[in-house]
Amino acid sequence: MSRTMRAVVIDAPGGPEALQLRDVPVPDAEAGRVLIRVEAFGLNRSELHFRSGVGSFGGFPRIPGIEAVGVVESAPGGEVAVGAQVAAMMGGMGRTFDGGYAEYALVPAANVLPFRSGLDWSVLGAVPEMLQTANGSLTVGVGARSGDTLLVRGGTSSVGLACIVLAKQRGLTVIATTRRADREGELRLVGADHVVVDDGAVAERVRAIAPNGVDGAVELVGTNTLPDTLRATRPGGTVCFTGMLSDQWTIPDFYPMDLIPNGVRLTAYSGEASDLPASVLQDFLDAAADGRAFVPLAKVYALDEIVQAHRDMESGAHAGKLVVRIGR
Repeated sequence: MSRTMRAVVIDAPGGPEALQLRDVPVPDAEAGRVLIRVEAFGLNRSELHFRSGVGSFGGFPRIPGIEAVGVVESAPGGEVAVGAQVAAMMGGMGRTFDGGYAEYALVPAANVLPFRSGLDWSVLGAVPEMLQTANGSLTVGVGARSGDTLLVRGGTSSVGLACIVLAKQRGLTVIATTRRADREGELRLVGADHVVVDDGAVAERVRAIAPNGVDGAVELVGTNTLPDTLRATRPGGTVCFTGMLSDQWTIPDFYPMDLIPNGVRLTAYSGEASDLPASVLQDFLDAAADGRAFVPLAKVYALDEIVQAHRDMESGAHAGKLVVRIGR
């Protein structure tokens, strides 16, 4: 008789209420795939997009969730040791195959990163995709170096906060934006050197801090603020387009000569599990455990609170990462 588990299922696109908690069979492990007993998972705006029906790929019905952390239950191919702590992310999770919004997740071995940590599972659940995106944006996207000045546009998002933490660890000066002046303290807490309240046009105020323009910028708000972010960047500097908090995906009548200032480079970043070295994950968790790094965990929910969690994510009610803890 097959085991069952609690899982969140989406039958068709819709609002938060489309997320239905059900009993479903625990998937059977097979060679090349790893069955994980999920302890926690983080929420991501791409899951909101998928739930709403605007994701670029995947189908329904589906257990969503592009990331999870937990313990290896079974790995018939021997790729990971049974009982190991692991993170899993991306590679089609929650889109083309069932993802992390469940008590168990069956994922390709290539999606799995082992680690060792005594941090609470709620904290661990906040890290994988947030760290992968922030690390990739700074390295692959911006090419940030110690001594650079970095603009983080959308600083109170989970990825924005992680970018600030990593940038300060790596010796950068950070200018972060927020739409709300009352969140300046949160940005300074994680290390932002300067905070600019974002009214849609910050380039002039950023250049008051960095007169020649910033060396690099991570754009997390969207295409609506991208032109202004480009204007805040020096010739030879790089803007990495990473996020779409505004849910504006495209630029109407895009004309590069008008949009991109002379000499400013525009890149993008969207990575996979393989783009986060296991050593970077382990180093970050070790730093968080001994107080050298800060995990921007905003709120923890139980699995049966998933609808409210999505409502909070959609409204931007909290600064930082939202996490669901299984069994909480």
